[in-house]
Amino acid sequence: MITYSAVKGLAASVFLAIFAFTPHRLLAGDCNGLILEQIKQMPQGGRYSVSHFAKIRLQSSAHFESGKFFILPSGPSFCSGATYLVFIRTIEGLRARGELHLDYATLEKLIIRDQRDGEGIWGRWNANGPGTARLFHELQLGRNFDNFDQVKPGDFMKIFWSRQVGKNEHGHSTIFLGTENRPDGQYVRYWSSNIPAGYGEKSVPRSKIAYAIFSRLETPANLAQIDNAPLVDTYLASLLRTRSSIAEAGTKCGL
Repeated sequence: MITYSAVKGLAASVFLAIFAFTPHRLLAGDCNGLILEQIKQMPQGGRYSVSHFAKIRLQSSAHFESGKFFILPSGPSFCSGATYLVFIRTIEGLRARGELHLDYATLEKLIIRDQRDGEGIWGRWNANGPGTARLFHELQLGRNFDNFDQVKPGDFMKIFWSRQVGKNEHGHSTIFLGTENRPDGQYVRYWSSNIPAGYGEKSVPRSKIAYAIFSRLETPANLAQIDNAPLVDTYLASLLRTRSSIAEAGTKCGL
């Protein structure tokens, strides 16, 4: 005969088992606030560049040793590299708080090497099109959306200056800081490595942004899922030579 206490005990055991294998979803304010803290610790200026030298500087800025990243940014820099450094700093900040635990193999996959577009974590982040949003959707790191009414400071924001996605794209990898109303309309404030000065804040008329995809970091523990993802995201890898569309980009990012 199965008693009530036995059923209750079994139910509790099942709940704990499920909870143990469910990635911890942090509150939006947890990650967003920490992201904004990391921005404050980044340098100012340093010049914007997409040269080979800037890529070497980026690799040396994120030094990985004894299972930990040491971020020492220096210029010149470029936009996706700037936002990725803040992303890694945020991951390290969560680990330092004891709120995130990643194994060595996963941490090693965050290292910036000479990955091509769509390859690994950095190659996805750095790709044309919705690189960051595609990574977030693929690994379920947090939700993506395109509604300015839902955005919060600290959300990652991919700006498209035109409706072109992929080949012939004009975009910018940034972190949203807020909006402000001016006599000539609403302006959008963001942080990134910007032309020509490099690291820093910038404001642009919202009317100049053709489209934007926002990515909110909520479940960073899911970075471990990179082991289950293809080595190369073929959609992102194709965008250097082929055209996509806003609609396709949205579908690929779960919008």
